[in-house]
Amino acid sequence: MGTTDAITTAAAIRAGEVSAREVCEAAIARIEKLDPELNAMVGTRFEQALAEVGAGLPDGPLTGVPTVIKNLGADVAGLPTTNGSRLFADFLPAADSELVRRYRAAGMVVLGTTNCPELGLNASTESALLGPARNPWQPQHSTGGSSGGSAAAVASGMVAVAHGNDGGGSIRIPAAMCGLFGLKPSRGRVSSAPEPGTLARPVSINHALTTTVRDSALLLDIAAGGLPGEAIGVPGPAGTFLAAAGRDPGRLRIGLVTELRNGPPCDPVVVAAATRMADLCESLGHTVEPIAAPFDMTEAAKASAVAFGANLVLSVQERLAQLDRDLREDDLEPFTRFLYEQYQQLRGVDVTRGMRDAQTIGWEVGRAFVDHDVLLTPTLTAPVPALGVLDTTSVEAMYTHGVRFSGWTSIFNLTGMPAMSIPFGTDPDGLPVGVQFAADLGREELLLSLAGQLEQAAPWPPTAPGYPD
Repeated sequence: MGTTDAITTAAAIRAGEVSAREVCEAAIARIEKLDPELNAMVGTRFEQALAEVGAGLPDGPLTGVPTVIKNLGADVAGLPTTNGSRLFADFLPAADSELVRRYRAAGMVVLGTTNCPELGLNASTESALLGPARNPWQPQHSTGGSSGGSAAAVASGMVAVAHGNDGGGSIRIPAAMCGLFGLKPSRGRVSSAPEPGTLARPVSINHALTTTVRDSALLLDIAAGGLPGEAIGVPGPAGTFLAAAGRDPGRLRIGLVTELRNGPPCDPVVVAAATRMADLCESLGHTVEPIAAPFDMTEAAKASAVAFGANLVLSVQERLAQLDRDLREDDLEPFTRFLYEQYQQLRGVDVTRGMRDAQTIGWEVGRAFVDHDVLLTPTLTAPVPALGVLDTTSVEAMYTHGVRFSGWTSIFNLTGMPAMSIPFGTDPDGLPVGVQFAADLGREELLLSLAGQLEQAAPWPPTAPGYPD
């Protein structure tokens, strides 16, 4: 069942067409066969997973469906959460994160954890600790980051769905580079417990990479909702996100944006994809209007950097306190070390100013949703890069190239608005191209309805060519 989605697999298990054990054994076999080349996985728990299947799984909407969890931003009890960093390499959580607990309660089987760049600070998954994850479409190319291991696992058919999280595009970037559907939910939609992410990490949120829109919608139904006392929340859906994914979105007003204000120029390949998507949307009855970018990328990047920087300093200092030692020369990669030293100079007033600027920018972007239901942009400003382009041993290379892969995505982390990347064809080299849609805060139902319609109108392959067999 390697090329079917999670909902189809769960239905087959319920109908007795296949057993949960057979499904999990098949996924394990695919991982063992494919991962030596792709390096998607970090840790595995195959024996424990099969034991859980044998003991009986909870009765839920995805009972028996295997999944994998990104090795950053969520914990799996008994497996190291390395965060892609030598500083965290031996951190062993005693309990599951809330999201993992909800996945298990839905009947899912956790097979292991997936590759990520150090502390999620790269748009490519290439850490010194874990090595590069390789793109199933072309193994010498990047999977994107920071959820690149999860993207490689899904795009190769190891599993149908995988956990990811998104602080600057870290679900949408690998989705675009690996030909997958990737939704970043609204701020506050999914709890980060036990990590207090809503205030300490206000731009990042957990969700998933999937082959189908409906799988993403169901996983959001499973994951959504805060714990009592959650600092930030958003209104729940009128029905379910799964129902929304199968519903006609109606006639939408779409704002097409293909040029960043004070940002890098966009490659003609990605601009052409967004323009073709606009044509498709018009053929489906929507109205599309080209508009100027409703934000200044330079100003948005400054505010985002403060949020990331403050959290980076806190994460490193808390880890050093756990280890009861000072920072060593080889604890962090050069780019991470540079950022850590730079952002140690942040003052409380700087962080407060950054958060105020984020709200001001949010209002600016929000004005675009007065006359438009959704915005359509490229997901990336450039095609999928080769491995090594985003090189964390070179601060200069990271600053030169990094913005090319987060310029369109990070703005919606800063504002907290939901956004999604949809696969839409390939570039001249045969690598996937994604387009992004964004909506106002809390409007994931609208995005999922539109995504379901587009999936029917222009379906994409469930896996990279030649996978999983």
